[in-house]
Amino acid sequence: MIEAHQLKKTFADKEAVAGVDLSVAQGEMYGFLGPNGAGKSTVVRMLCTLLQPTSGTATVNGFDVVEDNDKVRLSIGVALQDAALDAKQTGRELLRLQGRLYGLRNAQAAQRIDEVSHIVDITAIDRLIGTYSGGMKRRLDLAAALIHNPTVLFLDEPTTGLDPTSRIRVWDEVRRLNKELGMTIFLTTQYLEEADELCDRVGIIAAGKIVAEDTPANLKRSIGKDVVIAVVDRTDAARASEILRGVAGIDHVDVQGEEVIVSADNGSAVVGPVAIALNDASIQPRALTLRTPTLDDVFFHATGARMDGDSNDDDSQITDQKGAQQ
Repeated sequence: MIEAHQLKKTFADKEAVAGVDLSVAQGEMYGFLGPNGAGKSTVVRMLCTLLQPTSGTATVNGFDVVEDNDKVRLSIGVALQDAALDAKQTGRELLRLQGRLYGLRNAQAAQRIDEVSHIVDITAIDRLIGTYSGGMKRRLDLAAALIHNPTVLFLDEPTTGLDPTSRIRVWDEVRRLNKELGMTIFLTTQYLEEADELCDRVGIIAAGKIVAEDTPANLKRSIGKDVVIAVVDRTDAARASEILRGVAGIDHVDVQGEEVIVSADNGSAVVGPVAIALNDASIQPRALTLRTPTLDDVFFHATGARMDGDSNDDDSQITDQKGAQQ
């Protein structure tokens, strides 16, 4: 349903996407994972025909994103990070307008409004959008993306800024669309647990390139390391890191704030030596935990950075460059 070959996008002298290859099967939920500025939103905008690639090719539902962009747009639904909602309309009015823009007749639009409002649980459809909560606006935006019954749905960070309860509601709705309706979904996210929970496969993008791709389970299994986390005072973190690098059985040590993160083939065998080494150095950890690898560990292994790390390539820089060109 989605194919991309060496897809690239350059803004002025900034290469936002540096050659992406993608293949997403029918009915698959594909997660596109990366920090702000990694290039994932730019990839989505090219696949949705909102940006033209600098080079490379891409097709969505069999249509070329450059040569057949009108056909692409008619076959996809898109919910981007910033919902384009008019606060002075009701939810029903917005959905009716969206349906009419896609060529639905009044009766067809009314039927689809009933269907999609049920799918995403919009109980306040006749209230003004300006009275909606953040979660309700996200669900309305999702309903608008579904009004014309698309074959492919693009969701660009659909739960950013939502509270935990609203995020779970959106997860449930996205999962139902995929499982019950068989819709192909391309989901970008910064949330590791979101990709782990929802997606059949995950692609990790960093600096405009896909650096790892597989099922979440296989990606985590590929690391093959257990993780021991020692929570210490920030003033002790650097010293603790140096000490633990000398402990037998430890492969790697990383520091994140007050957490000293240790990777090892056999985590249970190094927990004791870690505690002893810290105690001998008069460092008393507030917590010492053992866990199996996560997608954050996969990301660190593939890129050398954590998901919450700073990026030198943020969306505002890309937007400014695009605006300057226009």
